[in-house]
Amino acid sequence: MTSQRIVVVGGGIAGLGTAALLADRGHDVHLFEGRDQLGGRAGSWESDGFRFDTGPSWYLMPEVFDHFFRLLGTSAAEQLDLVRLDPAYRVYGPPGKGDPIDVVSGREAVRALFEQHEPGSGDKVEAYLDSAKDAYELSTSKFLYDTYSSTQGLRDPALVKRLPTLIPLLTQTLWKRVTRDFSNPRLQQILAYPSVFLGGSPFEVPSLYHLMSHLDLGDGVLYPRGGFTEIIAAIERLARERGVQIETGVPVEAIITDDGIARGVRLADGRIVPADAVVSGADLHHTETQLLEDGDRQYPEKWWKDRVPSPGALLLLLGVKGELPQLTHHTLLFTDDWHTNFDAIFGENKRIPDPASIYVCRPSASDDTVAPEGDENLFVLVPVPADPVSGRGGVDGAGDPRIEAAADRVIAQIGEWAGIPDFAERIVVRKTIAPEDFATDLHAWHGNSLGLAHTLGQSAIFRPKNRSRKVSNLYYAGTSVLPGIGLPMCLISAELVVKRMADDRTAGPLNEPARAAV
Repeated sequence: MTSQRIVVVGGGIAGLGTAALLADRGHDVHLFEGRDQLGGRAGSWESDGFRFDTGPSWYLMPEVFDHFFRLLGTSAAEQLDLVRLDPAYRVYGPPGKGDPIDVVSGREAVRALFEQHEPGSGDKVEAYLDSAKDAYELSTSKFLYDTYSSTQGLRDPALVKRLPTLIPLLTQTLWKRVTRDFSNPRLQQILAYPSVFLGGSPFEVPSLYHLMSHLDLGDGVLYPRGGFTEIIAAIERLARERGVQIETGVPVEAIITDDGIARGVRLADGRIVPADAVVSGADLHHTETQLLEDGDRQYPEKWWKDRVPSPGALLLLLGVKGELPQLTHHTLLFTDDWHTNFDAIFGENKRIPDPASIYVCRPSASDDTVAPEGDENLFVLVPVPADPVSGRGGVDGAGDPRIEAAADRVIAQIGEWAGIPDFAERIVVRKTIAPEDFATDLHAWHGNSLGLAHTLGQSAIFRPKNRSRKVSNLYYAGTSVLPGIGLPMCLISAELVVKRMADDRTAGPLNEPARAAV
């Protein structure tokens, strides 16, 4: 690949990852981030000795991270201090609906858990995990690293042979698959909740995504000590070592084109930066409708009318005095009626669910760097409609009244369901983040928290690709393009940009260099 001048728009993990990979291949790369902080959704916030991640908190698909680092001649083990969580997570239901369930990863432990709560289900969950592992390995080898610039991967005889098994996984919903084999409501939820990681509802996402259970139930759950900003810091460090020029606090106002070819960018400070190619790691809707002129848009406003965003999120960053043994590193609070809960998020009459299904991350359970000694750091996520008019969050109750009232209800629910009667009184640091914050600060379409949802029509070959069909030398990375949502997917999207620029049409990941660390 001939060396080129490349501008990368956006300093989230997709932009940073793309910049690092391209610079490693000898390109002259300049990255511009509009905010003062790198990381995008994977940001951080500090107050009174507490240090909070403001986005991703569940380390999924560890082999994807390791592969990415190996492409740069190192490894996840060298760059991160990873610890295994035991239990993987705890599940609470409403008060009076049974004791909390601790989920321990590993087939034997999972079989025992399912037999305990649904006698006779042990063989079924083992078969489910076998299927999940098979689907995961199929996805990573045949789908996730495919640019779909040709049909070569889809015509693979090994894949064609699997079609009788694959088609039902694509045409049946995850919830239907789970409820077909299991009758215990809480076990059903344990198997179906990963749909939220995909920005969707278990009643809508294809059952192919039962592959997620291979990760938390089969393989186990890891945590990078220091928080997820350590991942961002590691990739930034590797990018700078390879010569990437990084500027923060410099928004890109426009992608400059000439005769259908990307020629560079115009910055908010008036500078024009020429380039041989442009990679946008910014929100796809923002890129297409704000950074490009009408004639250069592959995905104009009318295209978005039929698209489905991921849910929005109400986030609570809470510093709490004293310890909270009632919560593990990851804790899930599940309402009994998921149909009502998800209808509030995705249905016609959208509203913040009450009561809500809630995710609580307590990183201070595994990490003594994120809170003062003896105190707790909590990251709370409530899936809500992708609706920026719901309002903004704020510090110490200063957000919009609707958002702060919802946060108060969430705090009360956690205290009641987890058996922490004085929970609200012990909170000494509080910040809320809401859909309008995502829309304003991250240019997130509809204020969504993750990107385009993984519905069947927005997955794999149907998802926006990593290269513009309207503008030559314009590429896309991030949550709303191939392969999809989440930090590991964003790193794969960075790799897909590299493959696109090299006209690499293979379906699998790039070969790791011989110098990669062991």
